[in-house]
Amino acid sequence: MIDFCKVTRNIPPLMWLCREMLDYTDPILETNVMGVDFANPFGLSAGLDKDCEMPVLLDNVGFGFETVGSTTSRPCPGNPRPWFHRLPEYDSMMVHVGLANEGSAVVIPRAENAWTKAKSMQVSVSIARTNDSKTGDLDEGIEDYCISMRRAAGRTAMVEVNISCPNTMAGEPFNQSPEALDKLFTELDKIDRPQPTLVKMPLNKTWPEFKDLLDVLAEHNVQGLSIANLQKDRTGMSIPRDWEGGLSGSPCYATSNERIKQVYREYGDRFAIAGIGGVFTPQQAYEKIRCGSSLVMFISALMYRGPQQITVLKRGLAELLRRDGFEHVSEAVGIDA
Repeated sequence: MIDFCKVTRNIPPLMWLCREMLDYTDPILETNVMGVDFANPFGLSAGLDKDCEMPVLLDNVGFGFETVGSTTSRPCPGNPRPWFHRLPEYDSMMVHVGLANEGSAVVIPRAENAWTKAKSMQVSVSIARTNDSKTGDLDEGIEDYCISMRRAAGRTAMVEVNISCPNTMAGEPFNQSPEALDKLFTELDKIDRPQPTLVKMPLNKTWPEFKDLLDVLAEHNVQGLSIANLQKDRTGMSIPRDWEGGLSGSPCYATSNERIKQVYREYGDRFAIAGIGGVFTPQQAYEKIRCGSSLVMFISALMYRGPQQITVLKRGLAELLRRDGFEHVSEAVGIDA
């Protein structure tokens, strides 16, 4: 899929055809979140387009935004392959990439170029801590994030700080304790950046643990949350034990929705929420929005349904909003919370 995007972006007639056939637009889907205007609330989540190869195609098929990365301060080879295992019976994939990317010095300029040239799509970049043999202590990890944040400042529509990549040598120290998270964002706050900042949150935390992290973030320069990352719980699923990684897609859906609802109920407008996990149908996207998501992100649906899925989601969501009497997608955010 990524190779297809790299080739077709250089064929303008094909991109025009994609736009004519697939780019459904509707004013009811237009929204402003964290001061950023979106043609629609649907975006590609970080984790697929690690090196910023897909924006031209995604823009032309009608995505509202894309999150590139996650990218790291140093080029990162990632974990040994295979990185993915398909689990179509669960509408899921087992993901064990380990932040493979060409490094933020390369990826962020590409993202900036894609953003400035996009017809309607916003481009965000996700930054994470490098996963390699040079990984050191907590202070080293903080500086790693800061290097990428300095590179990203002002160069994309949004920036996402990924504190929840489970498949790395260093683990997830910045979501294990509020103190470590506070220390990270105390340093990140020193970096002047005009674009809004989101934090990619872990899925498998108890509500008290999750809330402790949010109470820290509420005191810092953070405007949004991406909720949430991969599902680690394999209960009731028949998956080979030697398949490493976390689960994407449908196994995340119910847990993610419940967490989104709790955050919206507890924090209201303090954080904009980008909901992730198990969105394959317009009804599922609509439920995430009604739980509290202002934006909706996905990857697995693109992998299993193809790029035309964005049209299905947009058209279906517009119909659901009108059915229920809404004039604007933002009016439906959080009404079930």
